[in-house]
Parts: sequence; C-alpha cells; structure tokens
Amino acid sequence: MPESPLPPNPSASADKRPLLLRGRDRLRHVLFGPARDPMAPETHRHITLIAFFAWVGLGADGLSSSAYGPEQAFTALGAHTELALFLAVATAMTVFVIAVSYNQVIELFPTGGGGYKVATRLLGRRAGLISGSALVVDYVLTIAISIAAGADALFSFLPVSWSVLKPEVAALALLALVILNLRGVKESIKVLLPIFIGFVVTHAFLIIYGIALHTENIGTLFPESVAKAQSLSSEMGILFVIALFVRAYGMGGGTYTGIEAVSNSVNLLKEPRVTTGKWTMFYMALSLAFTAGGIILLYLLWRVQPVAGQTLNAVAFGAILADWPTWSGWHLGQILLVVTLVFEAGLLFVAANTGFLGGPATLANMAVDHWVPHRFGQLSDRLVTKNGILLMGAAAYAVLLWSGGRVDLLVVLYSINVFLTFSLTLLGMCVYWWKNRATLTGWLPRLGLTLWGLVATSGILAVMLVEKFHEGGWIAALVTGSLVGLCALVRSHYRTVGKRLTALDDILTRIPVATPTRQPPPVREGEPAAVFFVSSYRGVGIHTLLNSQRLFPARFHNFVFLSVGEVDTTRMKGDHTLVDLKHHVDESLHKYVEFCHAHNMAAAGYSAYGTDPVEAAVKLADDVLQRFPGSVFFAGTLVFREENWMTRLLHNHTALAIQRQLHIKGMPLVIMPMQVDTR
Repeated sequence: MPESPLPPNPSASADKRPLLLRGRDRLRHVLFGPARDPMAPETHRHITLIAFFAWVGLGADGLSSSAYGPEQAFTALGAHTELALFLAVATAMTVFVIAVSYNQVIELFPTGGGGYKVATRLLGRRAGLISGSALVVDYVLTIAISIAAGADALFSFLPVSWSVLKPEVAALALLALVILNLRGVKESIKVLLPIFIGFVVTHAFLIIYGIALHTENIGTLFPESVAKAQSLSSEMGILFVIALFVRAYGMGGGTYTGIEAVSNSVNLLKEPRVTTGKWTMFYMALSLAFTAGGIILLYLLWRVQPVAGQTLNAVAFGAILADWPTWSGWHLGQILLVVTLVFEAGLLFVAANTGFLGGPATLANMAVDHWVPHRFGQLSDRLVTKNGILLMGAAAYAVLLWSGGRVDLLVVLYSINVFLTFSLTLLGMCVYWWKNRATLTGWLPRLGLTLWGLVATSGILAVMLVEKFHEGGWIAALVTGSLVGLCALVRSHYRTVGKRLTALDDILTRIPVATPTRQPPPVREGEPAAVFFVSSYRGVGIHTLLNSQRLFPARFHNFVFLSVGEVDTTRMKGDHTLVDLKHHVDESLHKYVEFCHAHNMAAAGYSAYGTDPVEAAVKLADDVLQRFPGSVFFAGTLVFREENWMTRLLHNHTALAIQRQLHIKGMPLVIMPMQVDTR
C-alpha cells in the first residue's frame, strides 16, 4: 500500500529564492489573496454561496437587463405606445415562465451545467456542443454588453464631451472584475454587494413612487389601452397589431437574459443545492419581473420620449424627480437621479461578473467532455477557474474594441445566443417530460409550462434572426458556428490520442506477473532511488519504469512512485469527490508498488494533493530527496510525430514543467518520451 505523505522538508522552510521572485509573490498575495487548501474540510463550505449571495452574484445579470431590455422593447413600438401595458404584463409573465422552467433544470441537474448538460443528456452530444458554444459566446457578450451599457448609464448624467473617456472607463472596469474574480467567487460578490443593494432600493422606490404619482390614471389605464389597441386594429388591421406587438416583444428579449445563470452554476451553491437554487431563482424572477415590467409601465405613464445622450431610464427617472424641492442650493431630485444612475451603471458592471462565473463554469463542463482544452477545468490556488476567467476577460475586451461599445449591436448578438440556448434547453426538457410520462407524476402540467416557455423563447429567437440578421445577427451565427467547428476539432484530437493510449494500456498494464515467492525487499532509506512521477495506473507509467531499468540496469535498489492528485473543477463538487480522488490515487500507487513487488523490487508510493500539479510534485520531490539522497527522477511524456499548434495547445506537458523546476534546484529528472501517432 502507498505510504503516508512524507513529512515536510525542514531545509525547505526558509525561502531562499531571489528577492525579485519573493516580491512578485507578495504582490500576488495582495492582489489575489492567500492560497486555499482544497483538501481542508471547511474550504468547500467557505467558497459556496447561500441563496442571497447567489442572487447577487448570478442574478445581477438578469436584473441589470432591465437597464436596456425594456428600452429596446418600448422603442420598437414606435408611436404606438398604447400597446406598452400589454408588453409590460407579457414581460413579467415571461420572466416567471422561464424561471419556473429552469427550476426543473436545477432539479434534474443539481451539479450544474444547465443548458449544456440538458442539451447533451437529453438531445444528444451535438446539440450539447451547440448549446455549450452558444453559452460561452453568450457569457463573453454578457461581460461586454454589461460594461458597455454601464458606461452608457454612467455617462448619461455627465457632459457629452466626457464620452471620449468611455473606452478607458470600460477597460478599467473589466480589469477590476478580472482581478476580483481571480480572488474568488464569494470575495467578488461581497465587494459588489453594496452596488446591487443600492440598485434594488433606488429602482424599487422610483418605480413605486412614479406609479403612485399617477394613481388617478391607474384605474382607467387598462380600458384606455384596450380601446386604443382596438382603434389601432380597426385602422391598421389586426395582423399589423399582432406583428407590431410580437416584434416589440422579441426586440425586448434582452430582458430575459441572465435567468439561465443559476442552472449553469448550481455547483457554486450551498447544500441543499436544489433548494438554494430554487430560492435564488425566485429572488431573481421576482426582482426582474417587478423592475422590467414596472419600468415599461413608467415609460407609458410618463410618456417618455428619447433624448440624445440619455437612456430612457434616465429620461423617465428625471421626469419623476423633476418637481422635487431644492435644499441649500441642492436640487434633491437631481441628486437622487445621479445616485440612481450611478447604481444602475454599477449594477451593469456587477452583471458582467455573471459572465466570469458562468462562462468558466461552462468551459469547465465542456473540458470534461473533451470539447475544449482540459486546462479550462483546472483551478488556481484560490480555487477559481483562472484560465476560463482570463479567456472571458480577453475575449470581452476584444468584443468591446471591435464593437466600439455599441449596446444596440451587442444586444442583437447577445440575445440570439441566449435564446438559442433557452430554446435547446426547453426543448430538451419537453423531450424529457414526454419520454418519462409513464413513470413521472404531474408530467402534463410541467410539459405544458415548459412548452409555453419553448414557444416564447423560440419565437423571440426567430424575431431576432429575421429582424436583425443583416444588422449583426449573422455575426453571432458565424462566431458560434466557428466555435462549434473548433470544439469538434479539439474533441477529435483527444479521441485519437485516447485510442492510442488505450491500446498501449492494454499491452503494458496487462503484462503477466508472477506472484512473488518470497517477501519483497524493503526500501532502504538513505540510499538512492529511482523516483517516478505517475498519475493513473496506465501504460505511460509502466513504459517509463521499464525504460529506466533498460537504461540503468541494476543501478537502483529502491523504486519510489509519486502521484499528485489534481483538484480540478470535477473534484470541487463536494466532500465525496475528494474522497473519490484520494481512493483513485491510493489505488493507482498500490498497483505500481504491487507490480514491483511481483518482480522482487523494493518499492513505495507517496501522494500529494493540490490545484497545481507541478508545484505539488516539486514539493513532494524535495521531501523524497531528503529520505533518499542521490535519487534520480523519471517521468513520461507524449511525443507526437507531427507537432503542431493543436498538440502544443491541448497537452500541457506537465513532465517538462516539473523537469524545469527540478533542474533549477539541481535535481536530475529524466524524461522518457512515448511516441504517439495522431494520423
């Protein structure tokens, strides 16, 4: 059996690195915080979210859409604002329908994955690829549009000449969010919490107050809207009215974006995850339905008209607060307006945070299925998906530069991808309820509700494609399609390499070994050892062991195996996954030791765990060298006959990284190449 972890090396306690490296680490500590121990029992509880924090972190995207979604819908009505009341009701109802439908997704997939998992499991692998690719693009656009809209809201109350600073403000906001998310999910949410609360309080007050000022019109609003709609129908025809309403309803599709975020990131929630997820969805749906529907109603009651350089929300709130008194030379209404718009801009920046949560989570799920490089499933020492966060930040910045921060263009791209994912998800749930109708109670009302949501989301998707295809919709289709093709290439490469390695495993791991006739010799501490870095009990490890004996015959008495259990996103879903990881590592080491014992070789195995396999391996090597001085380290690596950008991208060459670190320390490591043909 594997030995217990080695005791720490006393000689390694003092930091003997150059001053520059130590200074770099101190700066890193200040910016991103201290490292977290992924194996500590309390760690998982500290990084998960209760419903309230999840509402802030995941719901901000949905709630922030009220800053631009209702405006897009109301503007699409043109001069026929008499339909705005029906639009407000339809908007609020649609929010709840989609939210309830996604509650079903949370129930069915409590470990997260949302639309990607639904499409993959219920509609097939290809549908999952399309859904996952659309989600990744969607989250990039979530970040871009939130920051662009936030900059617009922020500059709504500043002089027009200041608008030249928008790109710099957007870039700084993006950088700040990247740093916050690299520190950790909960840390970023706690920093952004005051902005979220400020938005909710100010907007709830102005909606209620703005409606209350028109209480005399509330009683007659519905019959007047019906009468005006009938008059318009008589004048222009019923088909014109329906088409106008459907178009406005579809153009306001951005209002519903962000509702899916909870189902995609259920793994971030506290246990019981399903209950926490449902409460989060309730908070999100209630706040979004009230805010979006209430804002459209304000537009109608206050007869809001577009003003150059201002959002419709700024115009509406300004009209509501115009009659407030002046105190000591300060116009109180103007002050509250500025505060409200600052919180609105702030929330849009906070909403971008959802992209940094959902995007890396989707990439991590796709990495498990080999659609994207496996490194997107890796965690940093702060237990966040660093590679995913950096990619989302870089991609969002590129989108902002390309689009010039145009919200109207970004909304089109954003909405098409969101509603493609919505439609695939709800279609998958419809298939699920129908296929399992014989065994599930209450399937019919659930199917009916999901079907209602599917009709609404697919209808909005169709409207967006028809209306905006030539205004940028084709770009969304092109980018998402290109990502689908790239992911297919990645999976094809991984499958080819996997087949070659499986064939090698079948040969090398099934080498017949005789049962030892005597007790295997014990390892002798103080003497050199052949030390092997291994992972699972696979052909690569056996290949490395056999080649070391061929190159160094009778050189070593001790054979030591080191295995690092990498804690990635798949291992941070609960305490049970960490237990499974320990069991897997121990079992693999045991097989290597038993292989050596069967050949009368002295062997032992040691393990370590961490998010960075290179760092953990180097520390383990330091400790082993103290116990077995003069040891030589060995590792295996894949060598491809045709080296190209894909092999360099998809294989992180951990052995080479460990070799570099050990060589700096003066510790010998021999790489045993294993050739792989990908043709």
